Amino acid sequence: MPRNFKEAMVFTCLMCGMMVFGMSMWNLFVAGAFSWKHVFLGFIPGFIVAFILDTLIVGPNAKKIAFGILPSGLKHQLVKILTISGCMVLGMVTCMSFYGMVFSHGLSAISLPLYGRTWITNFVVALPYNFLIVGPIARFFLGEIQKQGLLAPAPAPAEVTE
Repeated sequence: MPRNFKEAMVFTCLMCGMMVFGMSMWNLFVAGAFSWKHVFLGFIPGFIVAFILDTLIVGPNAKKIAFGILPSGLKHQLVKILTISGCMVLGMVTCMSFYGMVFSHGLSAISLPLYGRTWITNFVVALPYNFLIVGPIARFFLGEIQKQGLLAPAPAPAEVTE
């Protein structure tokens, strides 16, 4: 888990980047429009939207909900990780499914039944993708960064006494 702001930003970039990349490929495949050109053209705007949603809306609310569900004093780190990740997947699938539909079809083509199908199609892939692939990879890289102290806060300057 991130221990400071820099680590949180790196972890968020890793999670968003991998989730947007994988889910973009999935959605293009389902729509019968997969091409690497489409994946890369949609990646940057998708990443920007996902990053903003993650840091400003979904992330803070998912953590509030997760810590509201979890009993206080819980020592099991895995339960915390899975609860926060599950809440994040629910929120991000809800928002990014809408974004993807608007990005690819325009606002006028959206209907509640189409959104519901899109949401279910994304959720059944995003949940295991997040839990089994993206989350462990991002936590591994964050752990390596933490071991090397690459993003550790700078030590406070020593006081000079005369």
